[in-house]
Amino acid sequence: MMKCDPVTGACLLPDLDKPADAAAPATRHGLAVRYIGDPMCSWCWGISPTVGAVEAFCEAQGIEFSITMGGLRAGGGDPWNAAFKDFLRNEWRHIAQATGQPFGFTLLEAPQFDYDTEPACRAVATVKLLQARNHLPNSTSLKFFSAVQRKFYVEGQDPKVADFYASICAGLALDFDEFRAVFDSLEALQAVQQEFVRCRQWGVRSFPTLLLERNGETEPLAVGFTTAEQVLSRLRQEIAA
Repeated sequence: MMKCDPVTGACLLPDLDKPADAAAPATRHGLAVRYIGDPMCSWCWGISPTVGAVEAFCEAQGIEFSITMGGLRAGGGDPWNAAFKDFLRNEWRHIAQATGQPFGFTLLEAPQFDYDTEPACRAVATVKLLQARNHLPNSTSLKFFSAVQRKFYVEGQDPKVADFYASICAGLALDFDEFRAVFDSLEALQAVQQEFVRCRQWGVRSFPTLLLERNGETEPLAVGFTTAEQVLSRLRQEIAA
């Protein structure tokens, strides 16, 4: 079962059998902010307004911003029983109180549900592929990520079903048929696995995480729940340095 720390506001990755050793793609030199999360990570939903503010700040200041999928519970496997549902219910109530983010609880009434986060992560990776292919605005992937979070956490819909994304694509003027074709492709499967690898190579073990990158070297900017002002204050200091 996934573990979420109510004190730090972070959800921890399950242990892996062995570390990934593939090389991470090169990044340009300079200042960048890397957000690592998962659409089905509850604290990532809690921090969503902060991340949106950070992306807007980066865009205004000319700082590169990117989003990487962490694969919190890729593959699922948790039994959908009373204990797991009680864990989720308590966790969501706590996060709602701590952050003010809305949560719906209708999902917890479902007789069966596989909490597999890979398809939702792959959907975001798919939009990133479309973003590059179709020269879409850089903000498209985070807007999509946030819309997936809201539809899952507030509306209680299942992100493993391709039709889940139809209304989100419509809201962002994305061609849903193109999205679905890429979502089901080997290209998207490989892309999201590469993101999972990159997350682990950065040493990220919990979500949400914000990394600060300068000249190819990364360091934590924030791990777990944080406010926008705390992150922006640190970024202003970095700009002034």
